[in-house]
Amino acid sequence: MIFGKKAQPPIRTLIGDGTVLQGEIRFTEGLRVDGEVRGDVIADDSVPSVVVISENAKVHGRVKAAHIIINGEVHGPVESYTLLELQPRARVVGDIRYEALEMHQGAQVDGELRPLKAAERPSLVLAASNEALTA
Repeated sequence: MIFGKKAQPPIRTLIGDGTVLQGEIRFTEGLRVDGEVRGDVIADDSVPSVVVISENAKVHGRVKAAHIIINGEVHGPVESYTLLELQPRARVVGDIRYEALEMHQGAQVDGELRPLKAAERPSLVLAASNEALTA
């Protein structure tokens, strides 16, 4: 662990640019999509996982993994149970559930953003009034 960040699992599978894959993909550790997937992309949730959807990639289906990095298109629901990174060229059409979210300027979402632990809403403290509000 360097500077408080955990090491990423290795990316062992690549769906190359120009490739169109039809059907569900189940994987462990790491997956990078540079092409197109017409089906769900689901990581084994018993081990740390990462999926990278690159700038020119398209996924038409559900995406579920621990750490998800999107810079391409996803048409379907997204669920990240560790960290979801929406890069500047990310385009998501579907609902998003996340543990932690990092969204860059330019990323687009047409759907609902909801934390996985919605019941544990953090309190919001207004700096001017020092009053706690429930978000």
